[in-house]
Amino acid sequence: MEIHTQDTLQLSASVLSIGALDGIHRGHQVLLLKAKERAEKLGVPFVVYTFDPPPKVFFKGCPLLMSVEEKLQRLEMLGADHVIVGSFDEAFTKKEVPVFIEELKEMNPIEIWEGPNFLFGKNREGTIEVLRRYFKVEVLLPLTCERGEMISSSRIRKLLQQGNYPQAKKLLGVDCFTMPMLENL
Repeated sequence: MEIHTQDTLQLSASVLSIGALDGIHRGHQVLLLKAKERAEKLGVPFVVYTFDPPPKVFFKGCPLLMSVEEKLQRLEMLGADHVIVGSFDEAFTKKEVPVFIEELKEMNPIEIWEGPNFLFGKNREGTIEVLRRYFKVEVLLPLTCERGEMISSSRIRKLLQQGNYPQAKKLLGVDCFTMPMLENL
């Protein structure tokens, strides 16, 4: 797996997924594995574009579910060929949607795989519909747990805050990976 900074990856074709991916929970895992499957079927590299720190950590001071090193380790286990780590800072928050689109065009994505609530660019002005003007975008519905609740990083943070470590671990899918921050819980 090759690691890149923003604006540095150029490919003749790819399958791409973009997101904060904090915790790389079971919902993220299903999305990423589907994108990897499509990349293999199409015979192109699988690219993941993620951020450090995740936007919610930057804007709201939410606790980080995993370090960037842990995230990269998980992404490698999930089969990413290339990972772009965007430094999420004040300058990044000002990146206009057209600038972000131009950066994505450098990777020539045949398909982009996202969850239904994906937003990007300055003030979160970029939507799935905007992305579809330029690329083929596939949207995977959110994964829910057995009680029908959506699996999300926010929900996992809340479970950890409540001390419900077994449920948080289950939603994170830590049976598949190791997470040093949760090993002693």
